[in-house]
This record gives sequence, structure tokens and C-alpha cells, in this order.
Amino acid sequence: MCTLNYQNDNSLFSNAFGFLRFPLEFDPYSSSSEWVITGVPFDMATSGRAGSRFGPTAIRQASLNLAWEHFRWPWDFNVREQLHVIDCGDVVYKSGDIQDFIKSLKNHAERLLMSKKKMLSLGGDHYITLPILRAYAKIFGKMAMIHFDAHADYYDDNGKYDHGVVMLHAINEELIDPMHSIQIGIRTEYKKHFGFTVLDVEYVNDTNIDIIINKIKSVVRSFPIYLTFDIDCLDPAIAPGTGTPVIGGLTSYRVLKLIRGFQNLNIIGIDLVEVAPAYDCAQITALAAATLGLEMLYTQVKSKKS
Repeated sequence: MCTLNYQNDNSLFSNAFGFLRFPLEFDPYSSSSEWVITGVPFDMATSGRAGSRFGPTAIRQASLNLAWEHFRWPWDFNVREQLHVIDCGDVVYKSGDIQDFIKSLKNHAERLLMSKKKMLSLGGDHYITLPILRAYAKIFGKMAMIHFDAHADYYDDNGKYDHGVVMLHAINEELIDPMHSIQIGIRTEYKKHFGFTVLDVEYVNDTNIDIIINKIKSVVRSFPIYLTFDIDCLDPAIAPGTGTPVIGGLTSYRVLKLIRGFQNLNIIGIDLVEVAPAYDCAQITALAAATLGLEMLYTQVKSKKS
């Protein structure tokens, strides 16, 4: 009798069930996991090119390129041995029903948080961040935020259900504290900044990494931090598979250096959004997102040990 163990598959083409082949647990609330991967296949709030509902699947598939490594350079340990992570699959909601989507995602997040889990969510357009923040705020109160993006996402002339108003809703609902929140890589119009510290793309590209990391730490301090990463923060030469690309962005190398500097920050939740595989080339956008997610988990091991 043959017993298949997909978690021991080192190929780059098979058994792409969970992110990085982390164990699948469809009842994550009663598991002993520390972090839970959740796919959020939603793009009804997209203002540009749709298709990010397919992002979670694309990111999981691209993560096979990383799953075979015992540890990712330059780290000197295996994240699987240091952090208990599971993949619980995708949030299920009634097709075309935004209210049901909001309710389903918020309830899922609340149940995970009440079970003492932390979330790494794979979008989906950036609107998915809002229901998650509402759940987090019920547990942690007003949070700090680190927001990577090409767009500020507080455009008050957009519709209520639009991925370009997420930060405005989060501020108005007092889910985040803008005075202890920071936006990184912004390179589109923003008339106001609502108290956010904004590190635009020119500053981030031209300033020493250590200076930027120290600036981020001085803003967020020891507050509970929610980290949201819109893949269009990266230059579309590096990450073309997204709905609203803006040239002149950050390189994946520079972003990785920044994320590795987030050790010892009190990060309580993470999402990666706006991967739209229909516009991708050779999976490079999905691979970037998968790699960033893995790096974020490595920083959490370091934070746990400190």
C-alpha cells in the first residue's frame, strides 16, 4: 500500500494545494497553529483590470518554487521547524454578494483571532483588508499599519466598495492610528495624508535602507502592527500581473531588504493583495508575492525569539 505525503514533494510542478505546501487544515480554529494562511478570492472592488480573484491560487502555485528549500537564503534556519503554519484554503461567500463576502471574511478572521491565531491572507483586491481590519480592531483596538502600495487608497471620490478607499474607511472607523502608520512606495496623487507618514517612491529608492527601517520603527513603535502589501508597490517590470500598474516602483531586492529589517516589530497580521495572474508573465508577480510572504514569516520567527 502506497501512502502519499505531498509535504515531502520537492518538485516544482505537483501538489500545489497549500501555500509552500504547508499542511492543509480546513478547521483552522481548533488547530495548534500560530499562523493561518487564508486565500481571499475577491475582486469586485477593483477599479482597474479585474482578475485578482485568481491571485490566491496563483501565489500558491508559484510558492512551489520556494517549497523545496530547507531554509531560504540568507536565513540560517527552516521556518517550518520554528513556526507552526497551516493553510486553511479560501474564504467561501455567495458569488456577486459583497455584503456576504464582508460578513464571511470578518467572521472567519474573528474566529481565528479568538483562537489565538495570526493571519497571512492572500488576495484578492485591496478591499479584503477592510473586513480583516474590522476583526482585528475588535481584539487589538486601534492599530498601527505598514502599508506598501503605489496608491494611497484614501481617495474620497471613489465608491463605497472600492479598493481605493480602504485606508479612508479604516481611518474613519478608527481601526488604525494614522499617526503611528506609514505608507511606503506611494507614487500617485494624494491630496491629504490624514496623519500617515508617507515615504514616497523617490525617497525609498534613494535613501539608505537602514535609515528607512529606523524611520519605520520610529513611527510604528511597539504598537500592534498590521502589514498590508499591495503588489503594485513593486515596479511593473518586476510585477506586471496586477490591476493598476504604475511604473517607477520598487525593486523586489529593495523590498526584501526592508522586510528583513522588520524583525522585532509587533506584527499581528499580514496580507498580500492585488496579484492578477491574467496579466502576469512567467509567474513572476505571483512568485514575488509568494517570496514576500515567506520572508514575512521568517521575520516572525525572529520576532518570536526576541
